[in-house]
Amino acid sequence: MELGQLRALRELGDRGSIAAVAAAMHVTPSSVSQQISALQRQSVAPLTFKNGRRMALTDAGRALASAAIDVEVALERAEQAVARFQGDASATVSVAAFHSAGLAMFGALLRGGSRVRLSDYDVAQDDFPALTMHHDLVLAHRLVGSPPWPGSVRAEPLLFEPLDIAVRVDHPLATKASIEPADLRDEEWVAVHEGFPLERAISVIAGVGGREARIVHRINEFRVAAAVVSASGCIALMPRFTTDLHEHPELVLRPLAQPDLGRHIDCLARPETLERASVQTVLARIREIATRLTRA
Repeated sequence: MELGQLRALRELGDRGSIAAVAAAMHVTPSSVSQQISALQRQSVAPLTFKNGRRMALTDAGRALASAAIDVEVALERAEQAVARFQGDASATVSVAAFHSAGLAMFGALLRGGSRVRLSDYDVAQDDFPALTMHHDLVLAHRLVGSPPWPGSVRAEPLLFEPLDIAVRVDHPLATKASIEPADLRDEEWVAVHEGFPLERAISVIAGVGGREARIVHRINEFRVAAAVVSASGCIALMPRFTTDLHEHPELVLRPLAQPDLGRHIDCLARPETLERASVQTVLARIREIATRLTRA
């Protein structure tokens, strides 16, 4: 049974004619007749009968019309519940992020009073959209020149983050204002694992420099990579705004001579999720934090 059929039957019981029901429901009389006929085909007992000029409901028809009222009440309550949920700006929002974004933004979100449930993920670029099935907002990164996010998710741009070279302060490259790819030919790298965006960026740099990158260590967590760079004298590619080197004052970041080499940091979500007031509030807060990161 469909809701429209039940509504037509209920209205018929109250109004007594197909024409009156059609006028009340703003449809044609033939549409009402089709709804009643379709409902009758699903019932073993007659639902209506002619009572003079009026169309009346049988006992079975009245019982079904009464049940239709309960359906309407339940539907209205459900719609009101959804409306309250969508309009509640204080509801908890689940936020997922890759490690460096979580390190840079999660604390600020909590200190700002946002009601959030936080998770961090170390996944390849293509796996970020699937996280929106389990989280309201997903902070994701995408290397410049890579394919856009799929149409199944809404991507809200947050910032563009250049990629810099992390070296020790006593390394010859530390004295350079900017680093050319050719300067890196003989260096040993700490790189992320294959399939992650920054790994492809290292390949691009090496290609421009004219020699394959000599990757010695593969580490995804930038804080661990920083410790390895500090201890080994290797170099590493690190994002400018979300890298935290406070624990390693012996390291510095030096920009590449290719300023367009970097990554986009976006917030991914399912389109319907962005309709919720609480999600919009948290997204606005994330935008503020991202803007502050770039200014700092």
